[in-house]
Amino acid sequence: MRGASTVVDRRVKQRDEPYERGPATVATQEDAKAAVEAVVARLGLKTGQIIQEFGYDADADAPLRASIEAATGESLVDEDFGDVTDGSLVWFRDGDDDLADLLMDAQTLLDDGAPVVVCVPKAGVPGHVQPRDVQEAASLAGLNGTSTFVIGGTWTATHLVDKGRSK
Repeated sequence: MRGASTVVDRRVKQRDEPYERGPATVATQEDAKAAVEAVVARLGLKTGQIIQEFGYDADADAPLRASIEAATGESLVDEDFGDVTDGSLVWFRDGDDDLADLLMDAQTLLDDGAPVVVCVPKAGVPGHVQPRDVQEAASLAGLNGTSTFVIGGTWTATHLVDKGRSK
């Protein structure tokens, strides 16, 4: 409307003013499972695909691993697997060996265009790796990050593809 004026409240919240909060929400096991399934759906996994896992340790996100196996109908294969794979799942923590080398190893048996997902501990979690370090290692390994997302309560995943396929 032309000529109409709008009043905007530009008041700054004072320190002693309470914050207004909405209704409390409670996370459930179903919520956590749905979140993991949403992550797996983002990866575009299909039945019969073979996913090779690198850097597995007891702290790896078990619900993510189980959801990947459920989506593919196949068990995750380890670093010693010797056939072509449809994707790589890499777990990496600060203090592990060189990430760029690990990402190059993870590509060794990949089918053309297959993705690599590198999982690192979130900020504030022991073993956290800076996002710029993940991107630098990916670039050195000939990969490009397409998206980053949270997995569970302690991991962040970055979806990587061959540099020529990220466009």
